[in-house]
Amino acid sequence: MLTYPQAILLGLLQGVTELFPVSSLGHSVLLPALLGWNDVVAAQSAAESYWLAFLVGLHVATALALFLYYRDTWVRLIAAGLRTLRTRRVETPDERLIWLLAIATVPAGLVGLLAEHALRVLFATPVAASLFLVANGALLLVGEWSRRRGVARRAIAAHARTAGGDRRLDTLEVREALAVGVAQVLALLPGFSRSGVTMVAGLVRGLDHEDAARFSFLLATPIIGAAGLYKIPDLLGHNGDGVRLQVLAGSVAAAVAAYLSVRFLSRYFRANTLLPFAVYSLVAGALFALRFTLGG
Repeated sequence: MLTYPQAILLGLLQGVTELFPVSSLGHSVLLPALLGWNDVVAAQSAAESYWLAFLVGLHVATALALFLYYRDTWVRLIAAGLRTLRTRRVETPDERLIWLLAIATVPAGLVGLLAEHALRVLFATPVAASLFLVANGALLLVGEWSRRRGVARRAIAAHARTAGGDRRLDTLEVREALAVGVAQVLALLPGFSRSGVTMVAGLVRGLDHEDAARFSFLLATPIIGAAGLYKIPDLLGHNGDGVRLQVLAGSVAAAVAAYLSVRFLSRYFRANTLLPFAVYSLVAGALFALRFTLGG
């Protein structure tokens, strides 16, 4: 059964790695296996277990932390969305952005609804998570490379730019927002980072790191929150029996860690890149793969 120290440590891990582009799902698989938490490892790959109830709390807590950090933006965006329903027109950057976010949420939402559970059970193994983490690092490197090459430059040249020469977030087209949403589907595999893949998709389309991160964090809020709310029956039902207080402890830890993480990263990406996270993913993923392949 899940203990309080395990719940708090996993909550902190979730709050940090959900937003840092290094995969929360991957680390939640790797850390218990590394520490020998065999009961947790077994629960992750089980069709029915307390792990489902625990995920509810972590997801809802992370989404609430993101909403709290971007609360002014969300109030403005929600008002803009309601205004477009009334006027049947999209005229302002906020009105455009809220619909871009809605469109980008659809692919991962549909795939998650249909296949998240099956993918989690199938790939919730340390070796798979390690290899996907290596792939995540490679993807981040490709994103940085593309940012400096022809694809991103053509996207920048074709649209309105900021004073720094980068493309503005509100100039994303519907098909591009949809492509970002499709990229987010990769995060259903343990080892691929939700924030990482969506940032890469934004960078390829000419966004700077700050706007790519902002779009990624805003996009994560509804999809993570909806995933948690959809699974509330797991928390309230038999899967939550005996672990609800542990879920609460882990959720509080996740919320605090997520808020501090998004606060740090929103500033970090004003002048920095994905390179450190790419290197970490490649090195850590390779070491984990060796550990769990050769070490048994």
